[in-house]
Amino acid sequence: MGTLYVVGTPIGNLEDITLRALEVLREADIIACEDTRRTGMLLRHYDIRKQLLSCRQQNQHSASRKVEQALQQDRDVAYVTDAGTPGLSDPGAVLVADIRAAGYPVVPVPGPSAFAALWSVGGVSSSGTYFAGFLSSKGGRRRRRLGELLDLSVAFVLYESPYRIIKLLHDLAELDNTRRVVVGRELTKVHEEVLVGDASGLSAQLEARASIKGEITVLVGPGKRS
Repeated sequence: MGTLYVVGTPIGNLEDITLRALEVLREADIIACEDTRRTGMLLRHYDIRKQLLSCRQQNQHSASRKVEQALQQDRDVAYVTDAGTPGLSDPGAVLVADIRAAGYPVVPVPGPSAFAALWSVGGVSSSGTYFAGFLSSKGGRRRRRLGELLDLSVAFVLYESPYRIIKLLHDLAELDNTRRVVVGRELTKVHEEVLVGDASGLSAQLEARASIKGEITVLVGPGKRS
């Protein structure tokens, strides 16, 4: 029977792809992807030509059926998202669950993630960590969730929009401005930036800018009790 490979791809710099990931993409019969245009750019960079199948958040169940049909025909399928590791604040969980429930093997091909990239340069020590992904865009819900995360007294990581990062830092400063905060913007890309400080200081830095662009990851250090 065919195998579904869940493949991590670069979060920015196209050179950040593993040799194994390239081998799987070259050998797979079909590449299922979140956005065929984005994946097409990566494949062209490495001169890989394959049949592409759209598998995004909105059509995961119908895409799963198409993937299952390919696996029934003894064809291997590689699944990638636009960037990073599928299932980590990206589509993929539904596809994996459906294919595993159908009895087909699912194999991870590890790769980059903004979570791991920021943690590696954050200089934060913690007895544990919590990955919270994207918080609500609604202020009240965001603050409540931040309060819950701060009560854990361990480090946690968030993904945030450049349009909401200052609001997030303001909320953090009001709730607990003693935490070490690391903000990573455009990680692995040309304009990569890592800022370290407390929430109020970082919000002041960013507010002084004419605009904020790029994908943002935030690492919040543990409380004093952890």
